Amino acid sequence: MLELHYKLRTRAAAIIGCVALAASLLAGCSGAGEKMPSSSIEPTAPVSQEEGENAADSGKERSFVDELGHSVVLEGEPTRIFAPYLEDSLLKLGVKPVVQWSNGPIGHEYLQDQLQDVPKLDMSGGLPSPEVLMSYSPDLIILHTASYAGNGVYENYAKIAPTFVFNNASGDIEQSLHTLGELLGLEDAAEQAVVQYRAKVEQVKQELGERIEGKNAVILRFAIKGISLMGGNYFGGYVLHKDLGLGTSKLVAGENSASVSLEMLPELDADYLFIINAYGQGTEAIKEMKASPIWETIPAVKQGHAYEIDKQYWLGGGLYAYELILDDIAQMLLQ
Repeated sequence: MLELHYKLRTRAAAIIGCVALAASLLAGCSGAGEKMPSSSIEPTAPVSQEEGENAADSGKERSFVDELGHSVVLEGEPTRIFAPYLEDSLLKLGVKPVVQWSNGPIGHEYLQDQLQDVPKLDMSGGLPSPEVLMSYSPDLIILHTASYAGNGVYENYAKIAPTFVFNNASGDIEQSLHTLGELLGLEDAAEQAVVQYRAKVEQVKQELGERIEGKNAVILRFAIKGISLMGGNYFGGYVLHKDLGLGTSKLVAGENSASVSLEMLPELDADYLFIINAYGQGTEAIKEMKASPIWETIPAVKQGHAYEIDKQYWLGGGLYAYELILDDIAQMLLQ
């Protein structure tokens, strides 16, 4: 549990609780039936929101403990944020990072209209060196997963600027958004974004109605390393299984992902099949699958419920991505 301790008697009022409309299988974008550690930040001496904002503006210190137990001390509200792979959530709060994550020249394509003036930094080989990071002069560093903080990275980065580490920010997008809001003094923006998203989830569930009631769905991901089934822990799988409440195949139940072969595909006990061509890496394999006699034996294909996806946001970790995924699902299933 993250704890916020103001060293002086300042603190913004606790945000109103978000709308609790989780689907029946909700596990919060972590594992099935599994939640990532809560990241709510609680005040030790609550005061009015205006007083809390004035405290941040005046540069008074605020102390946090991140999900790995590191102490993080901030003065005022940070404005130069380095948070690779958290661009979606930052933008939901109205914040642009000093630099954006990219894989080679490719960033988050669905966010580029908002990030077009933000330089890209190729992280296909890992996080930048301290020297490279220093050139962007961050005043807050946020690492979205504990794996980013290993091998001395945290120790080196913490010398540059206060560094906050999530265990896995993609495990519970709504909770990690709340945490970002409190770090940046944007609690109301975070709350509003979550409430709006929950309302959209409920709207789509009502529109789909019997089409998803008691039904199973599966995401088949084609990537350079082969074919895998995505579980309900993250990304598009989270939206399908945790938010909309669709069941999953026994081949991937309880797992984040499971490798499969073409020969196993007829065993996919799912009413809906979503095929993701990850970054165009699976184009030839998908063609091979569709040309195989196995293709017509897949239950979802027999029902005419197989959909090919090439949009990166199905692998995006943020509410912008999730909203676009909801739109896709509604459009496809209501055809």
